Amino acid sequence: MSKIITAAMPAHGHTAPLLAITADLVARGHQVAFLGGARFAEAAEETGARFVALPAEADFDDRRINDCFPGRAALPPGPQRLAFDARHIFIDPVPAQYRALRALLAEFPATAVLGDCFFHGALALALAHPRGERPAVVSIGVAPPMLQSVDTAPFGLALPPQAGPEGRARQRELNAEAARRGEPLRRYAAEVFAGVGAELPPGPRGDAAVAVPDHYLQLTVPGFEYPRSDAPASLRYIGALPLQSRGEAELPGWWPDLTAARSVVVVTQGTLANDDPTALLVPAVRALADRPDLLVVAATVREDGPELLSEALGGLPGNVRAAGYLPFDQLLPHADVLISNGGYGGVHTALSFGVPLVVAGGSEDKPEVAARVAWRGVGVDLRTGRPSEPELRKAVDRVLADPAYRINAAELAAELAAHQPLRAIAELVDSLG
Repeated sequence: MSKIITAAMPAHGHTAPLLAITADLVARGHQVAFLGGARFAEAAEETGARFVALPAEADFDDRRINDCFPGRAALPPGPQRLAFDARHIFIDPVPAQYRALRALLAEFPATAVLGDCFFHGALALALAHPRGERPAVVSIGVAPPMLQSVDTAPFGLALPPQAGPEGRARQRELNAEAARRGEPLRRYAAEVFAGVGAELPPGPRGDAAVAVPDHYLQLTVPGFEYPRSDAPASLRYIGALPLQSRGEAELPGWWPDLTAARSVVVVTQGTLANDDPTALLVPAVRALADRPDLLVVAATVREDGPELLSEALGGLPGNVRAAGYLPFDQLLPHADVLISNGGYGGVHTALSFGVPLVVAGGSEDKPEVAARVAWRGVGVDLRTGRPSEPELRKAVDRVLADPAYRINAAELAAELAAHQPLRAIAELVDSLG
């Protein structure tokens, strides 16, 4: 068995997938050290891996991300905030990440480093040392790839690809403009990487993140990602990680209502962006309130969520059921639509059950995820993170009325079921010695 290092940015959406991979590698007999944020120490140790904390200058609490990065909250979602995040959240920690990796490798000589695709300390390791002098670097795509292509618009615009000569001309112009606007950030990144002896290749930073690692494993299937005729050989689609079970869950008393309902609509703001229920939960419940044809399940994903939601609404409508934590593997088979804020993992979970979506993606990579939902025909992209009640009502009715959404979602569910991502990762690790 091998020694393996897994590493992740100190944010839930980056760490959770790497911990699932870590747990599987440990179960297969590998010695694994996980390098990550301090708040994930207990979760990492529960996998059976050794936990190694990131240096303070590379750690933060994503639950208070705007407090950790002053000035971020004032920026509107979109290119400006993405550029801020790229500089301060993803590029600035590179030297500390790199030094931590090097220190860990000095006393734990791993054969491979598996990092989430935004853990650029591993990218610096791959650039600063020839393959014979370092472990294999494997990047795990936990968000849509930022890879530039003649076939796609730049990442961040949330525009679907346009085929044909006109489409390529449009994408060429948009990519050129993005390169021009992104040049100061590219130069800044190059300086940061140079500080640890790593030379970033020319071109967009997103290209290097995919092309430089020895292997880039994207946690999706080809059917949910834009085709790229010029993708690097390192890019491989391995499917979405299976839903992590919380163990035996106690079902709420209203659970039998799910089978009696004509249609079930589940709404959730996910595991992190759930501190303000007025963003999505409240307008969704109000939009669908008191409809005899619908049972609305508000999955708040926080212990006090039902109480907060009820307070915000002045009481729950008669067709609404609210819960803190629900077993999604048991809930989603009953769902006809999932209203989501567009988290990459959550969207894939819904699709793995063949559930079509209504997505309100307003920040980070969520608008890009929402755009892919619409492009693939598995749901509606509301193109905002704070939709109105009429927008939500219209979108839900549209998905319920058009069987194409469920048919397309079922096709993706079958494609996802045909992949075994944990096995693919384990086989790659075994091949690396």
